Amino acid sequence: MDWTWFLFRFHGRINRAKLWLSLLVIFGWMLFAVALMAGASQLLGGPAVAKLNLADIFAVLDPDTFRSLTRADLPSVAVHVVLTPVFAWVFAAGVIKRLHDRDKSGWWMVPFFVGPGLANQYAERLPGTILPTIMEGLTALLSLWGFIELYCLAGDRWTNRFGPSPLAKVGPSGRSGQQTPPRGAWDQHKELEFEPHVSSPAAGRSGNRQH
Repeated sequence: MDWTWFLFRFHGRINRAKLWLSLLVIFGWMLFAVALMAGASQLLGGPAVAKLNLADIFAVLDPDTFRSLTRADLPSVAVHVVLTPVFAWVFAAGVIKRLHDRDKSGWWMVPFFVGPGLANQYAERLPGTILPTIMEGLTALLSLWGFIELYCLAGDRWTNRFGPSPLAKVGPSGRSGQQTPPRGAWDQHKELEFEPHVSSPAAGRSGNRQH
């Protein structure tokens, strides 16, 4: 498998298993980064506890996050600023290719992830009490819809506008070929084929003798 394409590129399609695999890769990277952050923070006199998640991309973009920082917070902030965009990029690459497998544009990431993430980051600053509640309910519905689309539903069985099915069988040439329709399905090309009948010479001589 081409890991550069799998983790960092946005074209093509992947199935549900590959999307789960990309999440496992991100989770492994996060564990390693958290261990480095905790060790560096302890050396500088801070707590030996650190956290990192994909939602931090919205915290990194929020100016309030960087207020009242201490010297012990600098390693954690540096790791967040550098690695969180990388993790978000890998996550977006996997999600967009999975959306392609569902025959959906990558812009569906906006209602599924970007909108809910921004709403959760700034919900507490919205005026009143009803508006934050409405926003929380709406983001929960969008997140649930996105989870079902990406992690539960199967992709297109045939080639769509984003490429061939990732589950297509690979032929002897090593290329992924077009999947064949299931047995019993109507094959349009086969129905439209016309094979002219050519009589054999023996049949022609037999017909002449009969006359």
